[in-house]
Amino acid sequence: MRLRILLVTAVTTALVLATLLVPLALLTRSHAADRATADATARAQSLAAGIGTALAHPGPGGSRATAASLVTAANGPDLPRTSVILADGTVLGPPAHVTDAVRLARYGRAFAYAPPEGGQTVLVPVQGTSGGTAVVHVALTDAQLYAGTLPSWLAFAGLGAGLVLLGLLVADRLGARLVGSTQRLAKVADRLAAGDLTARAEPDGPPELRLVAGQLNHLAGRIEGFLTAERENAADLAHRLRTPVAALRLDAEGLRDPAEAERIAADVAALERSVDEVIRTARKPLRDATGLTGAGGPSCGGAGEPSADLAAVAHERADFWRPLAEDQGRTLDFHAPDAPVYVRADEAELAAAVDALIGNVFDHTPEGVGMRLSVSAAAGQEPGGSTADGADRGGGLLVMEDDGPGFPEGHVPQRGKSGGGSTGLGLDIVRRVAEESGGRTELTAARRTSGADDTPGAGRGARVEAHLGGPSA
Repeated sequence: MRLRILLVTAVTTALVLATLLVPLALLTRSHAADRATADATARAQSLAAGIGTALAHPGPGGSRATAASLVTAANGPDLPRTSVILADGTVLGPPAHVTDAVRLARYGRAFAYAPPEGGQTVLVPVQGTSGGTAVVHVALTDAQLYAGTLPSWLAFAGLGAGLVLLGLLVADRLGARLVGSTQRLAKVADRLAAGDLTARAEPDGPPELRLVAGQLNHLAGRIEGFLTAERENAADLAHRLRTPVAALRLDAEGLRDPAEAERIAADVAALERSVDEVIRTARKPLRDATGLTGAGGPSCGGAGEPSADLAAVAHERADFWRPLAEDQGRTLDFHAPDAPVYVRADEAELAAAVDALIGNVFDHTPEGVGMRLSVSAAAGQEPGGSTADGADRGGGLLVMEDDGPGFPEGHVPQRGKSGGGSTGLGLDIVRRVAEESGGRTELTAARRTSGADDTPGAGRGARVEAHLGGPSA
């Protein structure tokens, strides 16, 4: 934008100056020619008066000698070439031809004309001399005719260049102001897009950009208000769950079987922790909840970056769900390396993602359908969080497969929509955790092993892959 403003200014200024300076330069040239012609005419008339006096009373050879001396005095370096053509054709001074213009001047007419060879010629008749009318011939070259024109043209060119540079300087300052205001607006928009809802634009620049800045600030305020209200509603809803959860805990404590009471109490305690975590997350300031550590955008590493052992978290959640799987006649196989597999995710969020994967199998497949949960290091990396070349970048792959009917043909689960009668939020939790770590999720059919599966409801099966990024070094 700034370059375009400079280009338009340069072209416009050059056209305006050309329109003004070219005619002025031609006028200067014409004025120089008129001045030189007038000077040559005055010289010719002065010489004609002296020649007329010398040739009016001829003596024995003295009159022509006097005239010749006058002509010689009229010529000199850088002076017009001056000659006198007598009536008999004799030429006093530099050579000159008797042309039709000279013959016309002998009739008593003084004039100036431009000969074919260039320059200017002034003819002045000298009457009253013995033997007929003589003619004073003054010839100007092009250099003498337009003397002083080049310095004037150079001055005009310098003036034009100075005006162009001045225009470019003004345009550059104006363009810098416009571009700077636009770039500052773009940076604020980038911060808002990254989740920094405290970013605000400083209205400056032309009125149009100030209006845009004001509307952008208004939009940011509205978004922040909507999100705050939504988070408050989520916290309130989660807080309401505490009463039924407390009732469940009391019911669990009243069970006669101590083992059963302990197991249900542990489940209720886990539910309480989940509810408390929802409330804490909803009560966080928006800036912390969006993962921002500074004005520049999302956290990209450092001491405050979350990190968790994917293998350990998945193993713990698999052990938690295994008793329920056994009660329903399911197999829950778990495979993970012995070494830690570190990923960039909060441990609670990671546990919620694993729970969502396992819970989906329980919710959407018949009893008796088996499942397989596996953890592995990311491709090209070794367990323990280091790559094959020794760099400590981590990252892992979490895979859940089941032997159920699989995903409906052409159906892609989305948040708030599900083909199985659920809210569709389970897989969205997995997707969010993966994407916040810098990874992705993939939904495909399960890679069935050889051999038939006679489990009720068994089908093609579903496979969910969560590629999780590793913590920054």
